[in-house]
Amino acid sequence: MKILLTGVTGYIGKRLLPVLLDQGHEVICGVREKSRFPFSDYPERVTVVEADFLQPESLEKLPKDIDAAYYLIHSMAASTTDFQKLETATAENFVKYINQTQARQIIYLSGIVNEEHLSKHLDSRKNVEEILKQGYCPVTILRAGIVVGSGSASFEIIRDLAEKLPLMITPKWVKTKCQPIAIYDVIQFLTGVILHEATLNKTFDIAGPEVLTYKEMLLRYAQVRKLKRWIFSVPVMTPRLSSYWLYFVTATSYKLAINLVDSMKINVIARDNKLANILNIHPLSYKEAVVRAFRRIDQNMVVSSWKDALSSSNFDVEHLEYINPPTNGCFIDQKSLLITGKVEKVIENVWAIGGERGWYYATWLWKIRGFIDKLFGGVGLRRGRTSPTDISNGDVVDFWRVLLADKQKGKLLLYAEMKLPGEAWLEFSISKKDGTNYLHQRAIFRPLGIWGRLYWYLTMPFHFFIFDKMIYNIVNFNLEDKILLKT
Repeated sequence: MKILLTGVTGYIGKRLLPVLLDQGHEVICGVREKSRFPFSDYPERVTVVEADFLQPESLEKLPKDIDAAYYLIHSMAASTTDFQKLETATAENFVKYINQTQARQIIYLSGIVNEEHLSKHLDSRKNVEEILKQGYCPVTILRAGIVVGSGSASFEIIRDLAEKLPLMITPKWVKTKCQPIAIYDVIQFLTGVILHEATLNKTFDIAGPEVLTYKEMLLRYAQVRKLKRWIFSVPVMTPRLSSYWLYFVTATSYKLAINLVDSMKINVIARDNKLANILNIHPLSYKEAVVRAFRRIDQNMVVSSWKDALSSSNFDVEHLEYINPPTNGCFIDQKSLLITGKVEKVIENVWAIGGERGWYYATWLWKIRGFIDKLFGGVGLRRGRTSPTDISNGDVVDFWRVLLADKQKGKLLLYAEMKLPGEAWLEFSISKKDGTNYLHQRAIFRPLGIWGRLYWYLTMPFHFFIFDKMIYNIVNFNLEDKILLKT
């Protein structure tokens, strides 16, 4: 079948695409920016089309001869106030497009909305359901609660809290009940309903077999990890304080923290999961889902992460056009170093920067900078990276966003998402002259007003030592000799 997949660069979309391809489907991927599309291994079965559902004119590029379409566009992390308007606009434009196609089914992954009073996030999801139903095409709606899997926002928050805090003084929402579901089962449901007659124009709740509180999920996670944890909830934490608590302790963005806390006050319990019987699916338990998630983490097989979505930060998609960063009106720290060993090894070191590996010199200073960034409402350093060795365009590396990752040419370009009085880029590239290879490292800063210029001059002494040592260690680092990271 010919299937349109929206939201392919998001957490669910990245997991769903390989499964659809394995099942033999032809997939049309609607993306805002082609350079962020990560699946170059399937060119003969994938068509990538640049289409922004906030810009109706761009939808003309999408094909009309499709059999089914997945609507996986969500804006919860993009804003604390406007995401409902964004989701309404994208859904309306999607329906107008689908009405012009041959599609026989829309599949939408929504949220469980069985409570009388809903959060803004869940209310927005329900509103999108109604908009999609107004079109001519039959709709299958799958409602899920917390998705448990390596890289999911909810799982990473639980992981951060349980791993870092032996004793937790928590907000009262830890007593809220929910019914988590493994990402493995979500993908089974999403693929199982494709043009299934019993699912057309129907709405189903999908969930795991257990109803748990957030406290129980934290404690069961700790049991799986063989950690002793003590949790005490207090009623004095307001939603704003709860958001700050999540923001500083975990890797989530502040925007996402606010929207998550708003949702965490609502019980998210599924109705009878009839779809599991229809499709003969036996959902995993919560502990089984956690074990499965860690199996993928341990094997460095995390396919997708919530933080890789552009909406997880303040990132402006227009910055993806800066494949060559600006130089006019910019301060530039530029260094080059002769590569005496294998150039492939140096490229591997560049591709492993950040995350667990760190920044090759004075990583503790980078951590302080990340903490300061958090204090001022930035993304901080805790986002890490999805894979310790692989980088794709649009990925997150700590408080940087990847604009260009061309491993064949040895060029990596990062854009700073930290709070700055200006804009910053960090670029690594390889060149060859007279048979000799060189690594080039450029830190580029475009200041905003006098404060931007003052910031550059105040941090210049740190740049001198950090960037000089960083390029040296990248060229000379061997995994067997980690002493370079401490010097």
